[in-house]
Amino acid sequence: MGRTKKLNGPWRPAGPAWHTLAAVPGITSPRELSRDAFVAELDALTAVYLAAMRSDPAQLPGRRSIMERHATYDGFRALAVTADAAGGPGAPGKIIAFSYGFRGAGGQWWHDVVATALTARSGRALADAWLADSLEIAEVHVHPDFHRRGIGRSMVLGLAQGRGERTAVLSTQDADSPARRLYRGLGFADLLTGYCFPGTPVPYAVMGAALPLRPAAPEARSPSPSRW
Repeated sequence: MGRTKKLNGPWRPAGPAWHTLAAVPGITSPRELSRDAFVAELDALTAVYLAAMRSDPAQLPGRRSIMERHATYDGFRALAVTADAAGGPGAPGKIIAFSYGFRGAGGQWWHDVVATALTARSGRALADAWLADSLEIAEVHVHPDFHRRGIGRSMVLGLAQGRGERTAVLSTQDADSPARRLYRGLGFADLLTGYCFPGTPVPYAVMGAALPLRPAAPEARSPSPSRW
């Protein structure tokens, strides 16, 4: 991946949000998974996905296949958070949250579908400005038993840290949800709203932010901020 920066030494969390998460008993700071480790942990990762999305278990083989393919993309980065017995119902060392992203490029399903929709809605120049040099944040999931602890925020910041791309893009359900508020608090703005991806009637919002991320200061956030 030509323009994506390589970090010097191991990736390490930074910023106030990390200190907040590190203070939660029994929960680790996000750790980076190599491609091989990500694939090896797919059973645990898809279990978190199932709980977070309340998905039909019959959909998991397809989701697993998609995630395995994503791990081959340029610029792939994955993070996981684990909890020991003191952190809640998880068994010692059990993965209770994960996220991953990669460099967006033509030929990837999400990238191409969104590029087409964004071009139709706002023009080719705007679509290129957001997607031509982008980090695609593909998945961010926290087990429901561990919501409201700053885990999702920490993982998004970790995925974006030190990246060489110009923008970060993602999609989330078009609703006033904790996830939507989280992304807005990290500087993401709506690019498309009310958009239904092929094969689903559920409306989504496509959001984008310039990199590096510039989280809102605490005093600038909503009176009821997301702690997802």
